[in-house]
Amino acid sequence: MNVTHDPATYDVIVVGGGPAGATAAHDLAQRGRRVLLLDRAGRIKPCGGAVPPRLVRDFAIPDKLIKARITSARIVAPSARAVDMPIDGGYVAMVDRDEFDEWLRERAAAAGAHRVRGIFGALDRDRDGLAIVRYDAHDGTGYRASARARVVIGADGANSAVARQALPDVPPPPFVSAFHEIVATPEAGFDGTRCDVFYQGRLSPDFYGWIFPHGAQTSVGVGSAVRGFSLRKAVDDLRCGGGLAAAPLIRREGAPIPLRPRRCWDNGRDTVVIGDAAGVVAPASGEGIYYAMASGALAARAADACVSSGDGRELAQVRRRFLREHGRVFFILGVMQRFWYGSDARRERFVRMCADPDVQRLTWEAYMNKRLVRARPGSHLRIFFKDLAHLLGLAPT
Repeated sequence: MNVTHDPATYDVIVVGGGPAGATAAHDLAQRGRRVLLLDRAGRIKPCGGAVPPRLVRDFAIPDKLIKARITSARIVAPSARAVDMPIDGGYVAMVDRDEFDEWLRERAAAAGAHRVRGIFGALDRDRDGLAIVRYDAHDGTGYRASARARVVIGADGANSAVARQALPDVPPPPFVSAFHEIVATPEAGFDGTRCDVFYQGRLSPDFYGWIFPHGAQTSVGVGSAVRGFSLRKAVDDLRCGGGLAAAPLIRREGAPIPLRPRRCWDNGRDTVVIGDAAGVVAPASGEGIYYAMASGALAARAADACVSSGDGRELAQVRRRFLREHGRVFFILGVMQRFWYGSDARRERFVRMCADPDVQRLTWEAYMNKRLVRARPGSHLRIFFKDLAHLLGLAPT
């Protein structure tokens, strides 16, 4: 086995080329930093593929990557009661993660990032104190390589090896196991402009199931943190109930989805984690693409400052700035998940509450803009009292 003895030196090494890592690498390269983007080939995360208009605007996503524009959602209760939630004047963009993630990596490379396919192995230090990332090239040769950097960004998923080595005393967040199948969208009898979300204990005892169309393809998936629960059977049931039993299978994927942010993202010296590695997936919804890319942009800003100043404390700003912007939303969604997903009786009341026009309007406005809507105090007050009635079981069912 060959071993490199004189590793190249970069300003920043980014481990992981999903939306978080590719965004960080792109932004750093645009700032003139020398960046290595290390990513393992052939990995696609199970994901519904929904992204808000704010992501499309903020990160300059071209129309060619948008496979469908969803204009409504259908929420299905345990009793099979369905509530339609139309989007008034907006849309949810749907992307295929296979194509979307690769486009982000290619954009980073076009900006100047040095893209390498490989599997992260270890994080060490040289005699000068610079971080050394050791990895195996993903080309079948077993070639062991290494590179040095002033800053390392771990964007290598919920089971982050970078986090385990750089933050050994920080426990990983709890997670939901997600599994989905990508199938061919039927040519007839299927609404390709609507997402279906199933809050039914038989499909997921603690999360939800989904049918999300992506133009010619459709994602059918479920998530659960309950050990022993059969995700594959739930997806089979979902396909049958959604009229997709005969739809040709294109691929299937499974992966953990973190339920809350890690309590620490950096080692105070030269390493920070982002995306799923940092746990930045919205509770209740499981939405992670926008938050991953937002954390990547923040990491690029902090890493750039760290390289300039040599002060590792700059990296702590990533978590602080992220939670300043999104922490309140994460807290509210976490409370919602813990309560409303607790039983089918509560899910039934939750779906009934989703029929309220105030709830629908504020939900979509908050989703599309990624911030709580403060301009409608009357609607917030009405929702507070309606929600209280449901919590206390006083609302009609």
